[in-house]
Amino acid sequence: MHLSATSAQDSHAEPRANQLQAGNSSPDFRIETSFGSAVMADTIPPEEYEVWVAGFAGYPVDHRYYEIVHESLKHQFGHYYLLLKDAGGMTRAIQPFLIVSQDLATGTPAVFRSLLAGLRRRFPGFLKVRMLMVGCSAGEGDIALEKQSGDIAWTVDALKESLTPIARRLKATLVVFKDFPKSYRRSLDRLRLFGYTRVPSMPATKLRLDFPDFEAYLKTRVGYSMRKNLRRKFRKTEGRPIECEIVADISPYVEEVYPLYQQTLGRSELKFEELTKSYLCELGRRMGDRARFFIWRFEGRIVAFASTIVHNGVLRDNYIGLDYSVALEYHLYFVTWRDTIIWALKNGIHTYHSAPLNYDPKYHFRMELEPLDLYVRAPNAWLNTVFRRILPLLEPTRYDPVIRKFANAEELWQGTRL
Repeated sequence: MHLSATSAQDSHAEPRANQLQAGNSSPDFRIETSFGSAVMADTIPPEEYEVWVAGFAGYPVDHRYYEIVHESLKHQFGHYYLLLKDAGGMTRAIQPFLIVSQDLATGTPAVFRSLLAGLRRRFPGFLKVRMLMVGCSAGEGDIALEKQSGDIAWTVDALKESLTPIARRLKATLVVFKDFPKSYRRSLDRLRLFGYTRVPSMPATKLRLDFPDFEAYLKTRVGYSMRKNLRRKFRKTEGRPIECEIVADISPYVEEVYPLYQQTLGRSELKFEELTKSYLCELGRRMGDRARFFIWRFEGRIVAFASTIVHNGVLRDNYIGLDYSVALEYHLYFVTWRDTIIWALKNGIHTYHSAPLNYDPKYHFRMELEPLDLYVRAPNAWLNTVFRRILPLLEPTRYDPVIRKFANAEELWQGTRL
């Protein structure tokens, strides 16, 4: 099971109107709770906008990012907001969530998928389920900060109580907290006392930039064989240099870079979201203080780009696009990674953070895993008992041999037993 990536044909949710109709719900569905009430909405009420903004202040991706994602990926997912109110009717936190249909077998070994294909000839929907996901449809998850205390404890308790009835109303088979960093375990592990199972998602990776320059990194961190291999790859372009430019707004170049993103996405076996041109343009327009786009040109044309977020000394390398007519010959992936690290060092960045997948080169780069967790439960009690047994068998990290080579690989499963 890979709840944060699936095949392209299964990654797109039905249109929002169809989802609401299927759940026999409405955008302002309300449930009463012990803490007050929870209201589901598909937009942020103007009078609650201050709460919405405050809830994600200080996170690497703030409220603006969610707004960009919700607008630009609206045809792929049903995006909603849960307004969590206290007994006096005051909105204390607003948590975004989404509805999507997923194939739980994505990421499992080919032999399992082959056996499953035979079963699905009789039962086409087997292990394909409708999910309510707490988090972000294009990135890692965060919990909204509660208005009064400025922390997440109240929000977590409110979500613990309200998500199950909301999921039933929307006819979701599973509730999933999607791709939450390890730092959330202290707060989210309490969910396991209420029927949730924690399983690893495909992890991110990081590299601490505590060296003076790229050459020092190669000499002190990278093994001899990999260092020799990298130098050979970089020599390939010495006579025909690949130039790198960094911009905060990709809009003038989006028609050139977007096909490169599509090429790279098409080569990936695991997919979840599919970015749009609107996403890339709005990221620069609305978040120019944090968005940094790297553009690489070879003989005058754009052959690669990367979309990153820079915040509090961390560069988050999220999406990449390569022109595969030259990418393999000129080792563009390695060239783009080198140039990104060099820019980060020159601009006071202390940590390089890379999105999941493509683990083999990252292992040889001597990067560390950054665990991302899924917390999963079924609203139906008997079905939850079944899922608690099979979820650990479906999660795909156990089937990736490279992940287990990382020095801190055990952190992915650390504390999974209560």
